[in-house]
Amino acid sequence: MEYRVHARRIDAHGSLAVAKEAEVTLDTDLAGRRDAMNPVELLLAALAACMLKGIERVTPMLHFQVDGAEVALEAVRQDAPPKLTLIRYEIIVNSAETDQRLDLLHRNILKYGTISNTLSGALPLEGTLRRASGCG
Repeated sequence: MEYRVHARRIDAHGSLAVAKEAEVTLDTDLAGRRDAMNPVELLLAALAACMLKGIERVTPMLHFQVDGAEVALEAVRQDAPPKLTLIRYEIIVNSAETDQRLDLLHRNILKYGTISNTLSGALPLEGTLRRASGCG
């Protein structure tokens, strides 16, 4: 399987990435932009999408009931050389499944995620999957 994205500079304040029929405005302004994601935020968004898509992929196979899910992520960056050194995440699911089943879901999300597997080879991914408050 191959993926394609085309990105182009609009001006000194931003760029545009296109894949299929989707467009994403990129924060490539040295001063930053509030209305677009910068490269690190895009990477975190890709990881979040990977995890959420993983939930969609594995819940039918596991006959797992999920009524909602969200992912919160943060990255730790060092300055010299500039690189990410750690990504922390928390997956929150609205589900009445047992703790053992939640653990199984978490393991499967990480095991079958293209982005999570790629990133975990480059830096530590630390996180948890927990039940949303008021569930179970």
